[in-house]
Amino acid sequence: MHTQVLALYLHGKWCSVEDATKTTSKSRAGLVMVESAMERVILFLLAHVLEKLPAIDRLFSPHPRTEQGKLLWRDGQAVGFYTFKQKGSLCGSWTAQSYLLPVLDTTLVRRGWRGRGFGLQMLSEFFSLFPREEVVGISSPLSPSMVAVCKKFLQQHEEQRERLYEVMEAPGGWEQRRNIWMNIQLGRYSHCTDNVKSFKELSSGK
Repeated sequence: MHTQVLALYLHGKWCSVEDATKTTSKSRAGLVMVESAMERVILFLLAHVLEKLPAIDRLFSPHPRTEQGKLLWRDGQAVGFYTFKQKGSLCGSWTAQSYLLPVLDTTLVRRGWRGRGFGLQMLSEFFSLFPREEVVGISSPLSPSMVAVCKKFLQQHEEQRERLYEVMEAPGGWEQRRNIWMNIQLGRYSHCTDNVKSFKELSSGK
């Protein structure tokens, strides 16, 4: 069955999906932590309706309260987001295991806003949240655009090359992760193509 979301009923009136992602608040500029129910709805609309990321199992699966994320606001509208797992947070409701490092989970920049360096901005901002962590991770698999962003970031920040790891599976123990810079140098991402999809879709950051 094909399902299409045309409008939402918010605050006592109907509005288009595009209008639901806009704001008149001047405080919403740059990367802002997702905190309210409405912000979780906006994140969902970006991921599942406007951009339609793959691996969607249910029609309305809102951004969970147990997962943290930031919306990227530009010119009064939400143009992207990233979500992440905190170190120590549960790997899932079905396990008692907890993440051993912070993990960047999903990142998206809307198509009309790509190529402006926002992917690089979000990765840099994610790093800045955990200055005292020995290592930080990005969930696997890495899309070609994610590899490009990581390469550019690590070229600019040599001091971070030993800290950034691809997390193959939770909870992210040493045997479950691999150093991204080393694997870039070894050419292990050279076979990435635009057909390789993951639950993250980054701007190229070029």
